[in-house]
Parts: sequence; structure tokens; C-alpha cells
Amino acid sequence: MTLPSKMSALIQCHDGYASGGDRDMPKDLTGLVELAEVPLPEVGPGQALVKVARAAVNPSDLMFVAGLYGQPRVKGAPAGFEGVGEVVAGDTPLLGQRVSFFGSGSGTWAEYALTDAKQMIPLRPDLKDEDAAGLIVNPMTAMAMFGIAREDGAESFLFTAGGSQLGKFMIGLGKDHGLAPIPVVRRAEQVEDLRALGAAEVLVTSQDDFKEKAAEVIKARGPRVLLDAVADQISADLFFAMPKGARWITYGRLATKPPVLREMGQFIFMDKRIEGFWLSQWMREAGVEKLGKAVTDVQARFATGAWSTDISATLPLNEALETSAQALAVKDAKLLIAS
Repeated sequence: MTLPSKMSALIQCHDGYASGGDRDMPKDLTGLVELAEVPLPEVGPGQALVKVARAAVNPSDLMFVAGLYGQPRVKGAPAGFEGVGEVVAGDTPLLGQRVSFFGSGSGTWAEYALTDAKQMIPLRPDLKDEDAAGLIVNPMTAMAMFGIAREDGAESFLFTAGGSQLGKFMIGLGKDHGLAPIPVVRRAEQVEDLRALGAAEVLVTSQDDFKEKAAEVIKARGPRVLLDAVADQISADLFFAMPKGARWITYGRLATKPPVLREMGQFIFMDKRIEGFWLSQWMREAGVEKLGKAVTDVQARFATGAWSTDISATLPLNEALETSAQALAVKDAKLLIAS
């Protein structure tokens, strides 16, 4: 295949981290990335070049381009963490194959992206690009964190942002493995849909009786794991209402105001813990067998229809800046960028 010398990409407008403390997640891409023509990335040792078909826009992407993520931005570098496409160059047996991948050498919001050749995921032919574009961040996080809840041995587990794409994945896992999923959401209109997916209980933070209902559910169900994307006062209060040995595992920070920890004695006398979860670290430490099984299971769930990706819009690369705000405003659905 003859490759071009240049490509279109959404490149980062800023270096490093944002200043000024906590901020809200951005509601569009304006001022954070810009469309530009840049040189085609050069493939180095251990790398592969992928012609991007679809790239996902995840909350972690938005936090990253806003300078609020756990790694610094690089001005002028293409943004985007994950995508799907065809391998077109590199020392790899996957040349010509369709793969899901992390943009570890250059970002996925571009016509081409570099990735670690050993970390590409060859795809089943019956897996749609719409699912494959977001195969890693949300699905693998759901698999990994559900594994934590399952290994805990309790009969239920709590999780915030319960109506999100990741939350829906965890509901399906809980239902299929006999572990009662209890999502926490903000809007009452989400309850019926989540129950239909298999939620055992749904806690709605905007309802007047939320605290009383949460206490009843926790007492009856006894969840010992809270998987938390929000990290606000509600998360803290739920954690302190949970039984002895409870674990608060935070994997996101959607809230801008940090919680107050009012029951410090529980860490001493009730053996409670607060932990962090970062998918990149989990994937490095999981081991080949565990990681391979998770990848196989994720693809199978999408291919069989056990999981599906709710798409708000698929925007052409050259239109994403102008139309991202409308697509990102759609609740509990994913924006894709098509190259």
C-alpha cells in the first residue's frame, strides 16, 4: 500500500496540565483541539501504523484534552485514546487486518495512528466497527472492575454513573453472572430502562427519599464494593453506609467538588478501604492469560448482542469540531469520529 506523506488530524492546542484547580468536563472540543494537516507518523521499532476507520470520544479523552487527566498533553500531537482500523505498516503479522487499538504512539482522532504492535487486538469478523471503536476503555474497564466485585464474594455491588455506557455493561455482567447490580443515577427517567437491562435496584440521587432508599437497599443487599466514576459527597455517604470490609474503588472524577470524609473511624474499626483503578495499569499487570480471556469475552458479548454501543453520532473528522457539542450533549451515548 502506498501511504501519503501527510494526514488530517485533530491536534492538541495546549501542553501539559490545566492550571486553576478542578474544572468541569468540557462540553465540546472547541479551543482544545484543532483540525490540521500533519506529517504521517513514522513507524518505529515495536510499533504499527493503523489506518483509522472509527475513533471513540470517551470522558477520559475529554479530560485529557482539557488538561485534567493523569498524563500531560503535547501541543500539536493528535488526540484520541482508542479506535479501530486496518494495520497498514509495521513489523507485525497483523498487516492488512482489522484491529482495535490504543493510540500509544499518536492519537486516534486522525486518518492514521501509531500503536504498540504487541497490544493490537485482532477482531472477529462479526464485530461491528461501531463496537470495535470503543472496545477497550469502557468494555475492558467493565470486565476488570466487575471481576473485582465478583471476587469480593458479596451478592451485589454498587456503582455510580449507572446509566453510562460502562454502567450498562456492568449491569449486563451482573445479571449474567448472578451478582445483583445496583446502579446509582441522577435522573428518575433512567430507572425503567436500567431495570429492563437487569438492574436489581436503581438508586436515584435526585429523589427526596434517596438517603432512606439507599440505606434500605444497602441493608438488604449488603454490597461491599462501590465502583465510582463521580467521586462526590454522595459517593462518600454511600461508602460509609456500606457494611464492614467495604471498598470504594474510584475510576473517574466527574464531580468538581471533592467529598468530605466524615467517618474516619470506619477505616480503623470496619476495615474499609478507598482505592483507585486505572485501566492502563490493570492491563499491564493482568498477565497474558487474564487479559486474553477478557478480550475474548468482550468481543463475544458484542458479537452475540449481550452488549451494544449506544451511539449519539458518528462525525467525519473534518466536521467534528463544529458539531461535537450537540453530540456530546446526548446523555449516556458515545460519540465516534470517522476518518
